[in-house]
Amino acid sequence: MKSDAYYTSSLDAVKKIVQDEGISGLYCGINGSLIGVTSTNFAYFYWYSVVRSLYLASQTVPKTPGTAVELSLGAVAAAVAQIFTIPVSVVTTRQQTQLKGDKKGLLDTGREVVHSEDGWTGLWRGLKASLVLVVNPAITYGAYQRLRELFFPGKANLRPWESFFLGAVSKALATIATQPLIVAKVGLQSRPPPARQGKPFKSFLEVMSYIIEHEGPLALFKGLAPQVTKGILVQGLLMMTKERMEVLFIVLFAYLRKIRDSKLQQVANAAASRAREVMPIVRK
Repeated sequence: MKSDAYYTSSLDAVKKIVQDEGISGLYCGINGSLIGVTSTNFAYFYWYSVVRSLYLASQTVPKTPGTAVELSLGAVAAAVAQIFTIPVSVVTTRQQTQLKGDKKGLLDTGREVVHSEDGWTGLWRGLKASLVLVVNPAITYGAYQRLRELFFPGKANLRPWESFFLGAVSKALATIATQPLIVAKVGLQSRPPPARQGKPFKSFLEVMSYIIEHEGPLALFKGLAPQVTKGILVQGLLMMTKERMEVLFIVLFAYLRKIRDSKLQQVANAAASRAREVMPIVRK
C-alpha cells in the first residue's frame, strides 16, 4: 500500500494492490482476520445464548421474544463480546493499513500498538464505535428470525440453501444500515491520513466529520460493495453451518443418551445376576 494510494472503487483497489504487492497483498492480515472472525462469532453466540436463556428464565409466562426484545438481547451479547475481541480487530486493521515497507506480522503489529502513545489502551481503540456497532449483529440476527418467520413459518429445520439465503439477506440489511459506523471505526483503528500529520482521531464522530469535509457524505459508504459481499458469504455460510450443527448435536446427544441407557441397563442386569449367584437359597 502506497502512502498516496487512493482507490476509486473496489475493483480499482484490487487492481492497485495486486500491481503494488502481488496477490499476497489481498490476503494481508488474514491470520488476524481468521482469529477475529472465529473469536467474535463464538463470543457472540455464546453470550447471546446466555442472555437469551436468562431472559426466558425471568419470564413468568413463557413466550417467544418479539423483534424489539431480540434486537436488545443481540445488542447486549454483541457488546459483551466486543470487549473481549476488539484487540484482535485493532491489530488486524492496523496490519492491513500498513505501508508496503512497514509490513509486520500479527504479534509485531500488536507490540507497535502497545508501544504507541495510547499504550495498552490502544488495543481497545475504537471501543465506543464498536459498542455502537453492536446493532449490526443485533439487526442481523433479529432480521434473520423475522425473515425466517416470514418466508418459512412453522418450519423447525431449514435446508442449507434456506439458511444461507436468510443469513445473507439479514447481513446485507444490517451492513447497509451501519456502513458509516464501520468506515468510522476503521478510520479510528488505522493510522491517521497524511493531512492530519500523524494526529490520531479521538472519536468516530471526528472521523465522520473529517470524511464528510474532505470527501463528501457518500464517502461514508465507501467500501459498501465488498463489505456486503463479505457479509453475505460469511453470514450465509455461518447460519447454514449453524443450522446443520444444531441438528447434528441433537442427533449426537440422542445417540449418546441411548448408549448411556444401554450401558446402565447392562450394569443393572449384571448386578442383579451377581446378586442371585451369591445370595443363599432360602428353603421353605
